[in-house]
Parts: sequence; structure tokens; C-alpha cells
Amino acid sequence: MTDARPKRARVAKDGTAAEDGRAPLRFGDDPLLWAAWLYYEEGLTQSEIAAAMGISRPTVVAYLSEARDCGIVNISIAGDRLRALSLARQVAEHFGLRDCLVIPSDGGPRSLIERLGDAGAKALSWHLRSGDSVGIGWGRTTLAVAVAVPDLGLKDLRVVQATGGTTAAIPYTPEACATRLSEALSARMIPMSAPAIVSSGEMRDLLLQEPVLQEQMSELDRIDTIVFGVSSLRPNSTIHTSGFFAKALDQRDHYRDAVGSLAGRFIDVTGKPVIGSLENRTIGIELARLKTVRTRIGVSGGFDKVPAILAALRGGYINVLVTDAATAEGILRADGVEVRRQSLTRRPPSQPDRGKVAAAPGEVPQPDVKKLLNDPRDAVNESLEGALLAFPDHIRTIDGSVRAICRSRPAAPGKVGLVIGGGAGHEPLFLGYVGEGLADAVAVGNVFSAPPPDRIVRCTRQVSTGAGVLHVFGNYTGDLMNFEMAAEMAAAEGIDVRAVVTTDDVASSPASDRAARRGTAGNIFVFKIAGAACEMMLSLDECERIARKANACTYTMGVGLAPCSLPETRRPSFRLGPDEIEIGIGIHGEPGVVRSVAMSADDVADRIMDALIEDAGLDPGARVGILINSLGATPMMELGILNRRIRQRLEARDITTVRSWMGHYCTSLDMTGASISLVVLDEELETLLLRPCDGFGFRQG
Repeated sequence: MTDARPKRARVAKDGTAAEDGRAPLRFGDDPLLWAAWLYYEEGLTQSEIAAAMGISRPTVVAYLSEARDCGIVNISIAGDRLRALSLARQVAEHFGLRDCLVIPSDGGPRSLIERLGDAGAKALSWHLRSGDSVGIGWGRTTLAVAVAVPDLGLKDLRVVQATGGTTAAIPYTPEACATRLSEALSARMIPMSAPAIVSSGEMRDLLLQEPVLQEQMSELDRIDTIVFGVSSLRPNSTIHTSGFFAKALDQRDHYRDAVGSLAGRFIDVTGKPVIGSLENRTIGIELARLKTVRTRIGVSGGFDKVPAILAALRGGYINVLVTDAATAEGILRADGVEVRRQSLTRRPPSQPDRGKVAAAPGEVPQPDVKKLLNDPRDAVNESLEGALLAFPDHIRTIDGSVRAICRSRPAAPGKVGLVIGGGAGHEPLFLGYVGEGLADAVAVGNVFSAPPPDRIVRCTRQVSTGAGVLHVFGNYTGDLMNFEMAAEMAAAEGIDVRAVVTTDDVASSPASDRAARRGTAGNIFVFKIAGAACEMMLSLDECERIARKANACTYTMGVGLAPCSLPETRRPSFRLGPDEIEIGIGIHGEPGVVRSVAMSADDVADRIMDALIEDAGLDPGARVGILINSLGATPMMELGILNRRIRQRLEARDITTVRSWMGHYCTSLDMTGASISLVVLDEELETLLLRPCDGFGFRQG
């Protein structure tokens, strides 16, 4: 087989390509064997194999599939591991769990508790995210989890002790578990400064009135993830050794119906709470609150725990279970479920056609994107005509030009005029931000193109009342050149013009070169604050200062899931693979600064928020405004999912969101994706941001 593409050498552990790109000698001339070795033995991804062998990724997929079909690769899984995998799937399906991890019951010299601890740490790492608040119980297995957790490199984590303290005679106290986990995660620890069991209900009520304990207890309401063990009620169980039962009669008289305990609370075989003499003396998370935590990781094993774990599953207290195979099978049988046996089926290691492969040069192009257009050359003018007809109370033409537009109601004499502008294709930017408390006029160019100088001058002349005019526009070559020329032409007519260039896109240039950054959706914050300053009849010097300050405090980053398509071409402006996204996307149809594999909404939000928080230097106590912006095709549903995670991250860092906006504010035609902007507020900027305004794309008050 030959491949016309150039070969690229790559150094792998034991699959090193020769300098001329040939396979290492020990693979002979067999590309199937080479590809199979790199994939199964060296652990390379299909993309990495393609680079190493100098072939396309679809060819790699075909090689791997053929290697299995012809017997080069014969996959087998150890029987105990296959059984554990099958049981985990069946337990998750039967109880409706988010996740289930089952380990083999026989694990050599290591104890079951140690191995459950490792598995619990893995489960926690799968579900934990930056900004989370993590609750933790206590017990032997819970401490083993905390000991096994590695530093995950996550940020802004909190570890909350879920119950009060227990006897110091045991090493796995709530304090010990919380301390160990917080150290492992480099997280802030929230202790519980009270015993888990106090002498009386009256004492509990008194303690809960203490401000320190009230503050600590309130942290239980912020928990996103909790990890805990499940205790049986056998004499050597955690609930006994922790000192909960002062005498045997306590259990026999009040807890005869209980089969297990979670975080010091007792449940019966159906999972319902068992209320006994300890209930009004217990300090810690309550079962009702436990059930509302997003991720509830129960780690427990051993055949004696079957009734207790089954009760916890029936009660809905666990949605991620970590246990061993014997216990998992016992749980299923105890609940009347026939345990399935599962075998492997022959299938390729990956699906070669999960999405349409992007067309390369010379290949059949993708079909045109469908659009509601007449003549594409008339699209901008016809769109502006429609907007003028839809919003006559907000905007009107200047001298009959649909591309030079001002507010319908003239501004008061002596007010600084505010002119904004840029290319079409970003609607409702810029047109929607003309009105009271916003801009006074807008100059519109062709799609993704700067407006010409004479149009900017026409807008400047229209809004000049003698106090000067402020130009605010994005940092793009055409805009810089044309607005500068327009300012010189206006100055020749005696109009004092100042210019503020927006530079909010953190992905386009490092903080050390802020002046080189692009202006993107953060424009809206600068327009709003500058418009409020002008509406308050402040001087031109003050309006310029405030606009520059707003720009310096604004930060944006976007992600693209699919490119936009221009009206004239109706073709994607760039190509993305089916599992690829663009991080740091612009708003003019260009790719982002980094291409990444597709990720979940929360992971996208985390990626962006990490960058914004770091760039802005946000510390606890800061106050911000947030804009979650669709780049065109992304619906409000998905923006809401992003906003939910953004607010979690900010709250985890004790940052106050003064107000958030969500929707289409600065688009890139029909691009699929979103951007997140934040503006860091002091008293001056906050006051101006919240003042009333009335543009058809931005209204408040």
C-alpha cells in the first residue's frame, strides 16, 4: 500500500519511526501490525498514530479494524474484570445511577478497604470540577478515599466536613477525613466546630445559634459533590466505633428498624429515615439535604454491607456507587434481580464515521448552507431596512442612508455624542445599542468590514451638540484606519473627537500586550457604560476616561463549535472535524487560537472562566457583570447551561455577580458557539452599568 502524503518521523517509546518515515524494522513491511502496536501497546491515540505513520486518521481506523478481523489483534479481558464491568453496568441500570464502579473482590495482598479507597478516589476525580464544594463523611473507607486522592490540579475547591466530630480514639474521624482530602486537593477546608452527637436536644439548639457554627452549617447547602461510606449496624461497624451508641440499649430500643447509617443518620430497608433518640442531638448534614446534592458518591463494600447499601440505593442517597463485585452481586440478588453474564463482541476499536469527515482540497465540497436571502449583495441593506421598520421608536436613518443610523429621539443640547460602528453580520451589534443611555449613532459597513470614513463623519456630525464626540470601536485594522480618518475630517469642521478602542478578547493576545487584543462581545459593556456617562452630561474628558476604564476592566473569551457561512459564498468559513472545537474564536469567521477536542458545557465554561479569572486577577470579594453571548446559532438553552456553571465558579470564589445578561448580543452570522464576557466593577462602573437605557438590543430600567 502506498500513501502519497509526506511522511513525518515521530519518536515513540518502542515504535520509533525511521528518519525517512518507514516502519521500525521489527514490524517489517506490515502497517497493520505497526498501527496495532502503537494503539494497543503504546497507548497512542488515532491522531497520534496518523502523525507517526504519515497517514490519515480514517486510514488508521481502517488499519485497526482490519488488524482485528485478520487475527493480528486478539483482545481478551481477565474474567474477574469482565464480571466487575458487567455488574457495574447492571447495577447502574437497575438503580438509575449516574455512574457505578465495581472492583474485583479478590485483589491480592491489598485490603478491600484500600482498593475501594483507590476506586473511590478515581470516581471522585471523574466527577469533581474546579469551583466545586465537596462534602465528606467519615469512616475507614472514606479515609482511604481521601488518602488515595491525587492532586487533580483543580482550582477554587472547598472541602466541607459533613458532620460534627467524633471520638478521637479512632483515626478516621470526620476531621481527619476532611483534612486529608483538603490537603490532597489543595482546597480550602470548612470544619464543623461541634461534636456530631451532643448531650441533649437543648444543647444542640444552643450550639446551632452560635454564629461560627451557623456559618459552617450553611456551607452544607453549597455542596456540589459528597463522598461518604455506608455503615452497617454490626458491633464493629463505624457507627459503633465512632461513639454514636453510648450503650447497647440505644440501638435496640430506638433503632430496631434501622439497617444502616449514612453520615450519622439512620435508614430502614426501604431507605426511609429512622427517627430515634439521637436525631435531635445530631449535628451534621441531614438526609433530606443529602439527597439534593448533585453528585453523591457512596463508597462501601463487604458482604455484610449489602442490606445497608441496598437501603441507601432504594432511598436515592447514592447516585455514584463504588463497591466490589461480590457486594454488587449480593445487592442485585437481594433486590430480586437476576445477575446477567456478559461476553465480548467483535467490534472495531472506534467508529470510523461518527461524523462527516471534512472535505480536503480536491474532494467533493459540502453543500451550500441554506439561508433566507434574496440577492446576497443586497443582504446588508435589506436587513437594515427591516430593522428600521421594526424599531422606529429607537432608530432612524441619517439623511436617508440605511447605513448611517441615529437614535429616534435627539439627545439634549450640550451632551457628549457617542458614535459606534463596525461591520454587519454581528447583529444586534452595533445597531441594537443605539438609544437613550447608549450610543447616539452607528456607522455600518459591509459584512465583517469597517464602515468608510465619510459615513462615520456623517454620524459624528449628526450627534455633535458642541460638547464633543466620543468614538468607540473594535481593535481591527480597517476600523482603526477609517475611524482615525473620520476623526481628522471632523476636527477640520471644528468637532472635538476622542477615540476609545475596545480590546477585551483575552485569547487574541497576552495581558502584557493588551493593546493588541481584539474587540469582541465585551464591546457591549463599554458601549453601555460610556453611553451612561454621556447621558449624565459629563464632560468629554470624563466620558473618555470612563470608557477607557470600562475597556480595561472587560474580559472576553469565546468558543466555536461550527463555523459561520458568508451570504455570498454560503460555505463554512473554516473546517472543523466532527469532534473538534475552536477555543478563543473571533467574530469575523476566523478560527480560534487553539483547536481542541469537543468537551461538555461545564468543561467549556471552566476553560473560559479559568482564563478570565486569571487574566482579570479576580480575588474573593470582587463584583462583576457577566454577559453570556450566543455567536449566532447557539440557543438560549445552551447559554443557560453555561451560565449555571459560570455562576457556580464565581460563587465558589466568593465573587458577586451584580447582574448577568444572556442571549444574542454580538454574533458572527450563523456561527455555533458562545462567548463569555465579564466586567470588573467598582462603585463608579457599577452605577453606570446599571443606569437605565433603551436600545432595541439592550434595555433596562
